[in-house]
Amino acid sequence: MEKIALFGAAGAIGHSIAGALRKEGQAYRVVGRNRAALQAAFGSDALAEIATWDPDDSASIREAARGVDTLIYLVGVAYNQFQLHPILMTKTLDGAVSEGVRQIVLVGTVYPYGMPQTTPVTENHPRAPHTFKGRMRKEQEDVLLDADAAGKIRATILRLPDFYGPRVERSFLHSLFEAAARNGTANLLGPIDTLHEFVFVPDVGPVVLALAKRAEAYGHWWHFAGPGSVTQREIAERVFAMAGLKPKMRVAGKNTLRILGLFNPFMRELVEMNYLFTSPLLMDDSALQRLLGGVRKTPYEEGFRLSLEAARAGVQSAL
Repeated sequence: MEKIALFGAAGAIGHSIAGALRKEGQAYRVVGRNRAALQAAFGSDALAEIATWDPDDSASIREAARGVDTLIYLVGVAYNQFQLHPILMTKTLDGAVSEGVRQIVLVGTVYPYGMPQTTPVTENHPRAPHTFKGRMRKEQEDVLLDADAAGKIRATILRLPDFYGPRVERSFLHSLFEAAARNGTANLLGPIDTLHEFVFVPDVGPVVLALAKRAEAYGHWWHFAGPGSVTQREIAERVFAMAGLKPKMRVAGKNTLRILGLFNPFMRELVEMNYLFTSPLLMDDSALQRLLGGVRKTPYEEGFRLSLEAARAGVQSAL
């Protein structure tokens, strides 16, 4: 049976892919820096093999990749250290190639496109990043695509928009669900009346696995869009209404982010990416739909309800 490894498995997308693998009865390896965290997340799954790595140690990378056929790359870095993306990809790729890994799937972002030149954006849109984070993500992709073109390994990229889901803390919508569950005030990034899209995290895992199995997917990148466009204000109104509450919101625009950034490094790093809220990049994923014969997209209403229920359960368990 083919061996699949999730490098950087501890995040929300890693959990989604692991869940899809469990449904298929497929054994897999989870790779991360912290064994205790991996054990807590995946230790109860008999299909999961836990492995730790040091991405700065080539021997450690090779050991983590040994015996793997498909490597799914989910490795994150701190938001103020995006210069590490191409470096870590190069080191991981070298180790994977040395160990004979056949193919690699990068779960990527829209950052390399830069300012949207069309609406919606297809895979033919130029990669013309105007931000540092976009340039680093593009360099990361170039390392991977160059290796594919050179015949060293097969590689493909799945681009995602912003995402959300039950207990997905690294989502711009997480504060909203928590606020609705606690009768509090949601912290949102503005402006909140422009169209945006969000993908429901549990939908991502099956798509990644389906893409990885298609030989014609390699050598290209693909889009997986949300189930439609929506404004953050509309989302807030829907979610608070589900909780039987009037919406309460605190909105931080670009100028507010600059001020907050004087004291909070993460907020400072959000300033250059604010264009995604003023000039939203909405994706066309018809190519992926044709390739895979359709994909499951949880309707917003259902995803919002499930996320709110999870937030409420968290509040109850904390009491």
